[in-house]
Amino acid sequence: MVYDYDLLVIGSGPAGQRAAVQAAKLGKRVAIVERQRMVGGVSLHTGTVPSKTFREAVLSLTHVPTLAAGTPVDRPRPSIEDLLHRVNDVIERELEVVAKQLSRNGVDLLSGNAKFLDPHTVQIDGAALDRHASAEHILIACGSTPAAPPIPADHESILTSDDILKLPRLPRSLAVIGGGVIGVEYASMFAELGIEVTLIDRHDRLLEFCDSEIVDELIHQMRKKRVTFRLGEAVKTIQGQSGPTQKSATIELESGKLVAVDAVLFSIGRIGATASLDLDKVGLKADDRGRLTVNANFQTTVPHISAAGDIIGFPALASTSSEQGRLAVCSMFGIEAKPAPAGFPYGIYAIPEISMIGATEQELTQKKIPYEVGVARYAEIARGQILGDDSGLFKMIFHRETRALLGVHCMGTQATELVHIGQAVLTLGGGLDYFLEAVFNYPTLAECYKVAAFNAANHMRVERTAGSR
Repeated sequence: MVYDYDLLVIGSGPAGQRAAVQAAKLGKRVAIVERQRMVGGVSLHTGTVPSKTFREAVLSLTHVPTLAAGTPVDRPRPSIEDLLHRVNDVIERELEVVAKQLSRNGVDLLSGNAKFLDPHTVQIDGAALDRHASAEHILIACGSTPAAPPIPADHESILTSDDILKLPRLPRSLAVIGGGVIGVEYASMFAELGIEVTLIDRHDRLLEFCDSEIVDELIHQMRKKRVTFRLGEAVKTIQGQSGPTQKSATIELESGKLVAVDAVLFSIGRIGATASLDLDKVGLKADDRGRLTVNANFQTTVPHISAAGDIIGFPALASTSSEQGRLAVCSMFGIEAKPAPAGFPYGIYAIPEISMIGATEQELTQKKIPYEVGVARYAEIARGQILGDDSGLFKMIFHRETRALLGVHCMGTQATELVHIGQAVLTLGGGLDYFLEAVFNYPTLAECYKVAAFNAANHMRVERTAGSR
């Protein structure tokens, strides 16, 4: 059978973009179906790019970084218009980059909502016209949407993360329900604006996959910004009120506590955007979170239909989704490709930001793996003083016997950039001796690696000396 395309991609986020370009580079006929008016997916329009730009706008508009004495100086609180102007500017520029890349590689863009008619054919319901498109291979990369709040979002006092970019005004107080990555990020951003924030989560600890010492330090820094944490608490009821100029809400927790705020941000996870695809037409079924199961080659149970990105679950990062899209295409067309390394860097763009790669102390303790930790603090690093960040914390974990690097964990300015040095050494099998011998530019935050390495070496030396007595 002759198909319209060799590959049809549903969704133009990071997974869809990378897959389409990879297939085009292989000389394949490729099209992307995108339900939004513009390409880029959730990552570009409501997720990764706008939220990280919002964070940078908050920082740049609320503080003069340093004075001669190194003391941060507060500026007047910016308006929501000030913040979103920068966000929209970045979105427009990135949109142009993505659109040009797809066009340059000869990828057709089909605008509309996709739904399966049969295993090789998709119907595209567009604003201008409806059409069908067939393909030998199909990649589902349609992303995700915020899980719906238990009460309807009014986009002003009851919000999801998608509503942040449409806020008519900044609230005076905000409750964030859900202490996952997105909830923590936005809670810290609004607190940085001087807004009274209460973070509510039913778990006793935040970000349980992260190093506990780093998370404790993050909570300490957020408390200094007057964030109130209600952990181990569940929401019982939420009552909305309408005032003369602004709406508000009162949250009753199951413990009996009341939280009165101008707005409530629900951050209770994300749902794969598969509901409208008519998956039953091709014999596929998503789980209760809208996710699809795939094998090591990103194939679903229908071999010529693959999936990548948010809809296959953890880690659901823009970086990993992009690589999944590429690897899925290589598998489709018989191109040998090395699988992605087991370890990947994780970035949490809170204020301050967190990044990590490799094992945590908790994991190593549970597995009974002997380790030693080396710590560096930005306060003792010249670059930290120059940047006016004396609260950053950096740590490396080494195997106590082999001296191999096992993990890197960092909180502070440029943590998500700094972690990549550790990623390279970890991936290539390096360890403590590399950092003891390496020379880093001075003054840079990379000096943290040197300081932490000597700190770990000193601990090991003391242990050896004590053991020989």
